[in-house]
Amino acid sequence: MPQKVLLFCDPGIDDSLAIMYALLNPKIDLIAIVTSYGNIDQNQATQNVAYLLELANRKGVLLISGAKTPLTGEFTPFYPEIHGEQGLGPIKPPSTIKGELLNFDTIFKVIENYKEELVIVDIGRSTSLAIAFNLAGKETMNIVKAYFIMGGAFLTPGNVTPGAEANFYGDPIAAGIVMSSVKNGVLYPLNVTNDAVITPVMIEKIVATKNNPYQALMNDIFQYYFEAYKKLVPGIEGPSLHDVMTLFAVTTPQAFKYVEKVVTIGLAEGNLRGVSMADFRPKPEEEGNKITIAWEFDYQAFADDFIKVMSGPLPINETTRKKS
Repeated sequence: MPQKVLLFCDPGIDDSLAIMYALLNPKIDLIAIVTSYGNIDQNQATQNVAYLLELANRKGVLLISGAKTPLTGEFTPFYPEIHGEQGLGPIKPPSTIKGELLNFDTIFKVIENYKEELVIVDIGRSTSLAIAFNLAGKETMNIVKAYFIMGGAFLTPGNVTPGAEANFYGDPIAAGIVMSSVKNGVLYPLNVTNDAVITPVMIEKIVATKNNPYQALMNDIFQYYFEAYKKLVPGIEGPSLHDVMTLFAVTTPQAFKYVEKVVTIGLAEGNLRGVSMADFRPKPEEEGNKITIAWEFDYQAFADDFIKVMSGPLPINETTRKKS
């Protein structure tokens, strides 16, 4: 049976490709998507998700309103030079597509309905997930099977500051709440996601066929993203798809090696803000909630899976049938 997934995201090109991957993957049954601020504002994120669902005719996937600002209360900068003005590179979703946006408490109804059949995947800022823990409590939130979270960087440079990764830096208060609250939490930091590189050759293989509605968009979106990252990291072979990797891990956990650590998040301004910290000494002194951290992965398994899924047809599953 496909794995039922509740997805928190802020699309953004990487998140949008991750949504396409989830909808095209026959091993994933995407139940609901929570849209939040992050790479773009929450309203545009919602429109982007509605557009992607419309293309796939996935009317059964619930669209839930998430956070508009971080718990820090700060202004959130956006990066159109990386994601485009509307978050999909050169693609402009039709303004007529809105989708039925449900209230935040729908999250708790989904959790109650599916319980241990459900995994929660968070590939954006941690704000919405932290709010859900604050409102419902750990007992309710942790009846799900597991949490898969993209964030952090350990013993490797950050991508916003020398030490901090973007999701955790964007709302370190929320990231700290999530790291201390989740049971069966698995974290996918830059240590592994930086290596989830997608090359032009891989995209050429994907768009060579006409099996799904996303292939017509994929080359333009990829090229926009690639050009932006070539300016940031000259000489790269392709951009890293951090969020796609996290969804790949849901169905292919055996492709990774893991360590277990208590993870804390720096809250101070300056170089410690959003920095993910864990004790890697031979005899660590650890008290608190342990998180499983992905440490190494099988790149070839990821690359082969990405090409196969993204060039395949849309699967038929339970959520597809409900409202189609």
